[in-house]
Amino acid sequence: MSDIFREVDEDLRRDRYGKLWKRLAPYIIGVAVLIVAGTGGYRFFEYRQAQQSAKAGDMLLTAIDEGNAGDHDKAREELAGLSDATGGYAMLGSMRAASELAAAGDKDGALKAFSKIADDTSIDKLYRDMAAIRAGYLAVDLEDRDKVKARVEPLADAANSLRAAAWEILGLAAWKAGDMDGADKWFAMILEDREAPADVSTRARMMQSLIQAAKTPEVASNANGAATDEEKTQ
Repeated sequence: MSDIFREVDEDLRRDRYGKLWKRLAPYIIGVAVLIVAGTGGYRFFEYRQAQQSAKAGDMLLTAIDEGNAGDHDKAREELAGLSDATGGYAMLGSMRAASELAAAGDKDGALKAFSKIADDTSIDKLYRDMAAIRAGYLAVDLEDRDKVKARVEPLADAANSLRAAAWEILGLAAWKAGDMDGADKWFAMILEDREAPADVSTRARMMQSLIQAAKTPEVASNANGAATDEEKTQ
C-alpha cells in the first residue's frame, strides 16, 4: 500500500516540476544564451583589441625607424594613423610626432605639440609632466625666462620625480638671462640630489664650470682695478 502512495507522490512531483520547467524554461534558456553570447562577444572584443594593439605597435615602430633614418615627414605621416589607436598608442604617437618636429628643426611646432599634450587633462599626469619638460627644454631657446618658469616651476618640487630636469631648465633659463648666481643655484641643487639622472648631473657640472669661467674675468677685472687705484695713491 505504501508503494502505491509513494508512486502517486512521485507522479505529482514530476507533474509539478514539469509545469515549473515549462513556465521557467524560456527564461533559463534565455539567460544561458546571453551568458554564452556575452562570453563569446567579450572574447571577440579581446581578440580585436589585441589585433589593433599589434597593428598600432607595428606602426609606432615603423615610424621610429623612419625618424631614426632621418625621414621625419614620413615618420609623422605614419604616426598620424595612431590618432584613434587604443592602449595608450595615441598618446605615444603624439609624443613621438612632437619629437619628430623637433628633430626636423621645427622647434616652434614641437613646442606647440608638446604643450598641447601637457595641457590635455585626459592623459595620465606623468605623461603630461614629461611633455611639459620636453616643452620646457624647447622654450629655453624660444621664450623669455618668465614664460619658461611658468611652464616648469610646478615640476620643480623636491617630491616630483622629474625635478632634476625642471631644475636644469630653470638653470638654463637663468643662464640665458645673464643671472649667473641664479643659474648656479639650480645646477648646485642637481648635483646635491643623489637621485638626479647621470646625464643631467653631468650637464649641471659642465654648466657650473662655464659659470665659474664667466665669473672669473669679472673677478680679475675687479682685482686689476683695485691695484690700479692703489698705484695712483702711491
